[in-house]
Amino acid sequence: MSEGIFDKLAPLKASYEGLRELSPRNPFGVVIERPLSATVGLIEGRETLLFGTNNYLGLSQSEAARDAAIETVREMGIGTTGSRIANGTFSLHDRLERRLAEVFHRRHAMIFSTGYQANLGTISALVNKDDILFLDADSHASIYDGARLSGAQVIRFRHNDPADLDRRLERTKNAPGARLIVVEGIYSMTGNIAPLKDFADVKKKHGAALMVDEAHSFGVLGEHGRGVAEMQGCEKDVDFIVGTFSKSLGTVGGYCVTDHDEIDLMRLCSRPYMFTASLPPEIIASTLTTLDEIQSRPELRRQLHENAARLHAGFRKAGLKTGDFISPVIAVTLEDVPQALKFWNALLEAGIYVNLSLPPATPDNRPLLRCSVMAAHTAEQIDQTVDSFARIARELGITAA
Repeated sequence: MSEGIFDKLAPLKASYEGLRELSPRNPFGVVIERPLSATVGLIEGRETLLFGTNNYLGLSQSEAARDAAIETVREMGIGTTGSRIANGTFSLHDRLERRLAEVFHRRHAMIFSTGYQANLGTISALVNKDDILFLDADSHASIYDGARLSGAQVIRFRHNDPADLDRRLERTKNAPGARLIVVEGIYSMTGNIAPLKDFADVKKKHGAALMVDEAHSFGVLGEHGRGVAEMQGCEKDVDFIVGTFSKSLGTVGGYCVTDHDEIDLMRLCSRPYMFTASLPPEIIASTLTTLDEIQSRPELRRQLHENAARLHAGFRKAGLKTGDFISPVIAVTLEDVPQALKFWNALLEAGIYVNLSLPPATPDNRPLLRCSVMAAHTAEQIDQTVDSFARIARELGITAA
């Protein structure tokens, strides 16, 4: 007798049911009934501070972007009904690609329907089974999935460790095929910032190509908001920058920018680009508007960094375990899953929403309470959140009473 279609999910079912027994809420099913502002949403009928939305600059609630979307819907309808290589390319798509290339000082840009697809589509277009991928061990799931789709050999190196990458590249110096290194600017789970300049030096030494995912750093770091590569002065040494519209830009979609003129060939061998309906015109219009806002309002980045420093210092003063980097992603590390579930539920009861991140999706298999700071948060909202974390940590015996 053959197995049932869901039999293979039995271990996952047992794990999921174990979590539900420990938590009065489904940690994977929180519903934001509606946002009341960039920083406050209605959850379980209560006004709740949003510290887990990746809306770093608060632009998901941009009035100008909403107006642009509404006007565009009226003029162009609600969707393209096709992929970019068929009927899905509108003039707005070309305009956004030209604008992104201009912002990054690159010759070309290619946009995707999601940030996830940007990694899948770029990696699988650049390497195949005859090539080697070098991935930071803490890479996002979309990078690992892109690696699988490409069929390339994968070699992982230690997180944020250029010396380890150097050793692994040296071992493959006589191997056939192309070599592509993939790292992130800011790592989404911990907020760690990559030593990109050091990675770029290793890349040049070995003649490999370098791709950087700046999903969490675009609009956030660098004098003009272009991310970690700009902040560390190594943009010219990065071959491909990939990112998303769903963080600081506040919409949805993804992109790859590059100076390599072969980008039109990438469009013809990137399955996530070729076989997905393109972004609807209202999303393109609102993204163009928030892109302009990022460029014209540098004060948003300054405020974001002040807010991130305030939250990070508050957590440290309360005795909570956080990383050393100050970025808009600030994670509190806990000891075990039951403790993390109690903490996360207590925060929601206190009117604070953060992301609960559980193993195996977390570094070192330890649970995290992951916070995303916004430029739109007030000092009072940040202090309220720190006070709630500190109180709950004392009540759970995590810090001294």
